[in-house]
Amino acid sequence: MKLWPRSEARVAASLIVALCATLVAAPSRAETPEEKGLAIAKEAERRNDGFGDTSATMQMILRNRQGEESKREIRSQVLEVAGDGDKSLIIFDQPKDVEGTALLTYSHKTADDDRWLYLPALKRVKRIAGNNKAGPFMGSEFAFEDLGSQEVEKYTYKYLRDETLDGQDCFVTERYPVDKDSGYTRQVIWMDKAEYRPLKIEFYDRKQSLLKTLEFKEYQKYLDKYWRPSRLDMVNHQTGKSTTLLFKNYKFRNGYTDRDFDQNSLKAAR
Repeated sequence: MKLWPRSEARVAASLIVALCATLVAAPSRAETPEEKGLAIAKEAERRNDGFGDTSATMQMILRNRQGEESKREIRSQVLEVAGDGDKSLIIFDQPKDVEGTALLTYSHKTADDDRWLYLPALKRVKRIAGNNKAGPFMGSEFAFEDLGSQEVEKYTYKYLRDETLDGQDCFVTERYPVDKDSGYTRQVIWMDKAEYRPLKIEFYDRKQSLLKTLEFKEYQKYLDKYWRPSRLDMVNHQTGKSTTLLFKNYKFRNGYTDRDFDQNSLKAAR
């Protein structure tokens, strides 16, 4: 067996030691909290891609500080738009004083969302200005900006920690609205690790105070892929008021087109 000369062996040994030191000193680049937060949001979006369109009926329950309730019956339909945010239409059927009221929303990934509200008493369509997105929708604790699709590009993100919520392992992340007209400075989200479904969101106002908490409950799976909650509970901690949305009759792949989501559809919503 041929042996290296002693001088060559010393050189080879030095190279091996130097290489090992380099590998130890230069591990792979760690993921930052911002990168991890964005990755979680993108994965949640990816899992919901491809649903096409959906419809549902809803009951909206409004509660005042004293716990007194009023109820409204609503229909909703959503159209997935390739390369942009979803289009949605919300129609009030009961009670009589709000019957025929309808909200049409075109969500966008980066541009401000477009919103139109049809008021049957006035028989006209009212455009909702972008700087009014923080206003309450029809007396509920949901703001206009809560009702459009929550596109990833509307926020920047930060991973905070892992945490268990109601027995489910969750990512806890923070997101910050890019839009300066948003009514929120930040939102803290609990997202379950198994299915990437939001379970709870805390909304902080422009004074950095906790304003509202939204909880997603009673999820069901549709088309063997898409998870939808049967109940949303929004509590306003500053006013003591709350709003519950109860969803029924989810249907997918209804064959909707853009024509089902134009301004004429608002007036024909009845």
